[in-house]
Amino acid sequence: MRPKILLSGVLRWAHADLERLIAPHADIVQLTSASREEFKQDLKGKLSGVVGIYRRNESSRQIGTYDAELIAMLPESVKWIAHNGAGYDQVDVHACKARGILVTNTPGAVDDGTATTALYLIISACRQFALGERNARAGLWKKDFQPAHDPSSRTLGILGLGGIGLRTAEMARGIPMKVVYHNRKPAPNAPAWAEYCSTMEEFLSKTDVLSIHVPLTSATINMVGEKEIRMLKKGSIIVNTARGKVLDEQALIRALKDGHLFGAGLDVFANEPEINPELISLPNVAMLPHLGTSTEESQHAMEVRALENLSEFLQGREGKDIVPETR
Repeated sequence: MRPKILLSGVLRWAHADLERLIAPHADIVQLTSASREEFKQDLKGKLSGVVGIYRRNESSRQIGTYDAELIAMLPESVKWIAHNGAGYDQVDVHACKARGILVTNTPGAVDDGTATTALYLIISACRQFALGERNARAGLWKKDFQPAHDPSSRTLGILGLGGIGLRTAEMARGIPMKVVYHNRKPAPNAPAWAEYCSTMEEFLSKTDVLSIHVPLTSATINMVGEKEIRMLKKGSIIVNTARGKVLDEQALIRALKDGHLFGAGLDVFANEPEINPELISLPNVAMLPHLGTSTEESQHAMEVRALENLSEFLQGREGKDIVPETR
C-alpha cells in the first residue's frame, strides 16, 4: 500500500510541482474536515495511515493550530510535518519532538518578499511617507508634517541576521545605510560591511533604525521591550516584519507617544488580524496587514520548498529544513 500525504491547506501555485515531487511516491489526500472534531474522526477513517502532512496556516480556520492537543490526535504513522512558512509558531514543535515527528519550514523562500516589505517600512518610517499619503488622500497636504530623515543618514540595526535579515541588510546597503547586527554569535555568511555587535546593549546603542528578524519562540516573546526600546537613541525607529509578539506593543506605544521613538513600521501585530487602536491612531506609524510574503513568487517558492521537504522524507532522505527543536 502506498503511503498517504495530507494537504492541510490548499495549494495555490504548485500543482505541477505536487505531481512532480509527491505523486510518484505517495497518494495525496486533501483536508476537507470542517472542524477539529471532524478532523479527529477523519483521522480514524479516510486519513488513517497518513505518514506526512503539508501544512498551511490557513488550515487553522478549519481545525485550529497544530497545538499539543492536535498533535496528540495524529496517528502513529505521521512522521513528518512540512510547514509552509519560515515562522512555525503555529506548530507545537515540542509536542512533535515528543511524538518523534520531524517538522520542516521554508527558509529562503520568503527572503525577498519579507525583505522588500522591511525596506518599504524602513523608508516609509524614516520619511513619514505613511502620514504623507494619509494627508494627501484627506486633502490635508503637509498638515502636521515635520522634516523627516534620509535613510542614508541612519544606521540600520538588524536583530537576527538570518536569511531575511541578511537580504534586508543587502537591500538597505544599496541606499546606502550603515549596517550593524546582533545574533547570539557572528553569522558565518555575514558580509564584511555588516558590523557584528556581541551584546544587545552595544547593538542598540549604535542603531538608529531597528529591524526585527527573529522567530517567535517562548524565549523571544517581548524580546524587544521597555528596557530595550529605551536603550535606543532618542529619535530612533523600530520596524517589525517578524512576529508581533516579539515586540512589546505597549512599550512601543509609550515610546512613540512620549517622543523617544521617531516612528515605527509594522507588518505584524501581537493579536493580528486585530490591530491595537492606539497604533492605528498614531500618525508616526507605517503599517501593513502582514503582507511580507504576499507575492506570487514568494508563495509559489514556499509551496515548492515545503513539497521538496516532503519528497525528501518519502525517499528516505533527510530534509534540509528540519527545525532545530525537532532534530
